[in-house]
Amino acid sequence: MKFQIGYRTIKTAIAAPIAILIAQAFQLEFYVSAGILAILCIKVTKKKSVVSSWERFAACLIGIVFAFVFFEGISYHPLVLGLLLIIFIPTMVALKLKEGVITSSVIVLHFLVLKDFSFAIVMNELGIIVIGIGMALIMNLYMPSMETELRALQRDLESKFQKILREFAWFLREGESLWDGAEIVEVDHLIQKAKSMAFKDIENHLTRHEDQYYNYFKMREKQYEILGRVMPIITSIDRTYAQNFRIADFMDDLAEAVHPGNTAQKYLDELEQMRQAFKHMDLPKDRSEFETRSALHYFLTEMEQYLILKRYFKARDE
Repeated sequence: MKFQIGYRTIKTAIAAPIAILIAQAFQLEFYVSAGILAILCIKVTKKKSVVSSWERFAACLIGIVFAFVFFEGISYHPLVLGLLLIIFIPTMVALKLKEGVITSSVIVLHFLVLKDFSFAIVMNELGIIVIGIGMALIMNLYMPSMETELRALQRDLESKFQKILREFAWFLREGESLWDGAEIVEVDHLIQKAKSMAFKDIENHLTRHEDQYYNYFKMREKQYEILGRVMPIITSIDRTYAQNFRIADFMDDLAEAVHPGNTAQKYLDELEQMRQAFKHMDLPKDRSEFETRSALHYFLTEMEQYLILKRYFKARDE
């Protein structure tokens, strides 16, 4: 079993005791609850932390109001607590504050334990809430950069794209290949992992709604779908013609250009020149050649879309 301590664990281990010590220094009752709030509000991204903190803060304030209405209006009794929760929990869900149900319930229980509702007690609970949530927000101001990991995933993904394109070129020339297609499966896994990490990177920047890496991996995902579509076409070609070799050379060149740079238009121009050259070639001599050339035409059309996706990404990025 792999034992690992992450940033979230470290921040939680720091935030909880500090929140408790601060609450204790202010001589607040139930000061340990500040540590509980801090633990619950530490999240994996800044955005999630802010959202969680807001939900818990709002829920706690509403919980105080509910405590006053039910305990002061009816009785400080466990059965009244049950009645309160029957109405309180659906209210939190309706207000989209369900993350705050647990923390606000702890605050409500404090009033039940004290069997009193005074200004001093309310201020005590507000102090616990502010210290616990505030400490979590302070700790979450720091989030480790994901730049190194994202670049590594990008390089790995590009390497596998190059392998796939070269294998396509090999098959076009030779009509057969020992390639097992493992990179096709690996690319899918890599893209999902990279998108997830890039999305976390977005949520660690509160004012950013888009991310260059996320858009890049989305673009590669769409290109990957195209490669998956053309693979059966490539493997169905059982004879080689002049067009095969021309396209194979093109695919080898394209494999060398798999990087974040803007080279799409260059290869789109080459593809169009190649397509025009094919139009002026002699007509197919038999059914087999006709089917092969039709398959190659479809393949070029798909590769054109592959390159258009890259061009669109670079135009958007620039």
